[in-house]
Amino acid sequence: MKPQLKDVIKSLPKACFQKSRRRAWQRVALSVGAVLLGYGAIALSPWFLLPFAWFFTGTALTGFFVIGHDCGHRSFARQRWLNDLVGHTLMMPLIYPFHSWRLLHDHHHKTTNQTYIDNAWQPWTEEDYANASPFIQGGYRLFRQGLWWLSSIIHWAGYHFDPKEVAPRHRSQVRFSIAVVIGFAAVFFPTLIWATGWWGLVKFWVMPWLGFHFWLSTFTLVHHTLPEIQFRPVGEWDAYEAQVQGTVHCRYPRWIEILCHDINVHIPHHVSTAIPSYNLAIAHRSLQQHWGHDMIERRFSWQLMQDITRECHLYHPQRAYQRFSEFRRQR
Repeated sequence: MKPQLKDVIKSLPKACFQKSRRRAWQRVALSVGAVLLGYGAIALSPWFLLPFAWFFTGTALTGFFVIGHDCGHRSFARQRWLNDLVGHTLMMPLIYPFHSWRLLHDHHHKTTNQTYIDNAWQPWTEEDYANASPFIQGGYRLFRQGLWWLSSIIHWAGYHFDPKEVAPRHRSQVRFSIAVVIGFAAVFFPTLIWATGWWGLVKFWVMPWLGFHFWLSTFTLVHHTLPEIQFRPVGEWDAYEAQVQGTVHCRYPRWIEILCHDINVHIPHHVSTAIPSYNLAIAHRSLQQHWGHDMIERRFSWQLMQDITRECHLYHPQRAYQRFSEFRRQR
């Protein structure tokens, strides 16, 4: 008999779900300290060291997003108002409307790897691709291959500033979050340009922000994309397959995992979003003991990214994916 997701949740120790105010705020302090260190490095570095400072700062800013991610799942604090306050505060410098992201991301968890429904890195079908204009096809090829690391910017701009993307009852919350980031931008960007010039805008915000999106795009892609991970139509979809067998645990260099608060430990997060990020590691070890035979684990490398970007192009109902070159040969 195939396991059910509820069986997996029951197998986890209760300690995995316990919130710790101390550990939560320690992570906030770590991220704030790392971001300040990164901006200090940007301010003081000679030009040839700036790429390293930008990349470090972008990685540290990803920690802001991950804490906001906990807030969105209500796993940062017990009080909803505090989750909303911290989430808005930490996502504001990234120009991410908190409630827009929270509601759309909840949809991803409920529909992980469901054909036509999941809103995270869903592959196009042959029909979708064939019916698109040559310009749109070219864009899709770029973002499925060499420009995967910019894809989260397209998702951010296309989905998170439109209240119509969520149910009517939530639209006032979305409008509030959009107003928060627009208000922040209206003050922050003119001030930054006035103080540092247009190069300062690029140096202190654009480049670290691109570093953040590199990790957001990469994490999101790797979490659910391998040549063998299948998308399923609604009638065939199974929660255990999607959340346990279709979610990837990927190991990164330890400094990245520390700054990004173990967001790479993703299988337990898809088993239950109630697990705070600081408990994901112990939850993962428990899952390995009970369900390890069905779990996918990889180590981050350029070879892994090449495997994904060379193979995972268009949906195939039997083989999960097919390459663009296979599609062209069939035409």
